[in-house]
Amino acid sequence: MTDSGKVYHRSCTGLALQTVEQHAQDQDITLFATCFSPPVQRVWSALEYLEIPYKYYEVDAHQKSQELLNVSPKGLVPAIMLNTFDPPRALNESTVILDFLEDIAAKSTHRSLFPPSTDPYAKALVRLQSDHINRTLMPAFYRYLQAQDPEAQISGGKEFYAAIESLVELFERAEREVGGTGLWVEGGDLGWADVMVAPWIFRATNVLKHYRGFEMPRGTKFEAWVGRLFEHPAFKKTCSDEELYLDSYERYAFNRPNTSQMANAINNGRSLP
Repeated sequence: MTDSGKVYHRSCTGLALQTVEQHAQDQDITLFATCFSPPVQRVWSALEYLEIPYKYYEVDAHQKSQELLNVSPKGLVPAIMLNTFDPPRALNESTVILDFLEDIAAKSTHRSLFPPSTDPYAKALVRLQSDHINRTLMPAFYRYLQAQDPEAQISGGKEFYAAIESLVELFERAEREVGGTGLWVEGGDLGWADVMVAPWIFRATNVLKHYRGFEMPRGTKFEAWVGRLFEHPAFKKTCSDEELYLDSYERYAFNRPNTSQMANAINNGRSLP
């Protein structure tokens, strides 16, 4: 496989495009988004699940317009503009935004991605799952995708596979100790850790499969969880057609120079931005 020079997409397709069109009107919250970004999809799925009104606003995060820098100093997405303030205020970083949305929903829609507040231990287990996703699984995904040397690709594939297995172990621990969390439980609902990891699991089934031949772990419970995750309306309606992801991630797969701040951090062994 050779680099064909495909460029990243600048607008959603498929079901995601339909969702964008449904959220084109001004609202108290404006989501600054890039169609292929996993952190954006985290926040977007949460907005859908928590039923918080928002406007979707597509930006080119690689051009770093002043408009984007005004809401996100590093020029990264996602970011949200809070239009109820005068002048409007802004937040960036996906986990910060997710925490904010949880607080908003608690006062408005009364929906939550967390276990009930009456079970703080269950919530702490979810935080452990999320910490593993951010510290281990996410960077492993990019190291694997960006690796060019065959040996590095093999090593990267094993690292990412192990990161998924470790997440499953954390899900299984929660199942033993508190009856399970999120969609890992049959009949459960979308949870915090599901939202945190779903964009990378999804891209593992198309981007990593296409460019690295990656095969997901097997197992009845794992495959059932993935199925429930991908079919949950709040996540499914934020997914574009496969072509968008394959085109947009080709530059990562061939590790083109200055692909993104994320890619540069991986190449230089720094923490993710």
